[in-house]
Amino acid sequence: MTAHFVNLLEELRRRMLRIASQVEDMLQEACECLEQPIETLAQRVIARDAEIDAEEVAVEAETIRLLALYQPVGSDLRLLFTITKVTNDLERVADCAVNIAERCRHLEVQQLARRNDDLMKLSRSVRAILRTVVQSLSAEDLSAAQRALSGDHAIDQQYAGIVRNIVAEAPREPDHMAGYVDVLSVAKNLERIADHATNIAEDVVFLLTGAIVRHRHE
Repeated sequence: MTAHFVNLLEELRRRMLRIASQVEDMLQEACECLEQPIETLAQRVIARDAEIDAEEVAVEAETIRLLALYQPVGSDLRLLFTITKVTNDLERVADCAVNIAERCRHLEVQQLARRNDDLMKLSRSVRAILRTVVQSLSAEDLSAAQRALSGDHAIDQQYAGIVRNIVAEAPREPDHMAGYVDVLSVAKNLERIADHATNIAEDVVFLLTGAIVRHRHE
């Protein structure tokens, strides 16, 4: 491949990593809203979604252009496919962060969240797995991607435990039912973020090894 293509491909890779960093920040800020009802912070998370949407479209368009012009093969082709898939999952993570921020604008959420240790633990676990995945993507670190894959099951179990507890607790506090629904939505969006992080980890494995490990890491 020409040096020009190599430069364009590297710029596209850096663009993907910038999106990853922005999305990680959005999740961090959305989770902060769980603890403190900071309206300006929630609004900032929501406002940043349009930028991520535009970036995803631009990355996809540039990927198609490079495929059409240069017809790459081998590792270059894997990288282009990985960039497209990863950016799509990052955009979905941003959507979930927006959903969390929107729920956290309802003041009752913080009251219920602060007394729900399992929810706060899930928040920390999901932020950690996304951070590990972004680091594995940036450093092209296979072992970090594999660690992220192994952590997905524990997050699923945490989420299931939260659902069971809320189903048991909510009927005893019918006046707070709307708040419990919001907390369930927050937990579900956190679990979805972990799923998208797992997808990205699988893409890192594919990028580095050529192996497709979807549905096999369990």
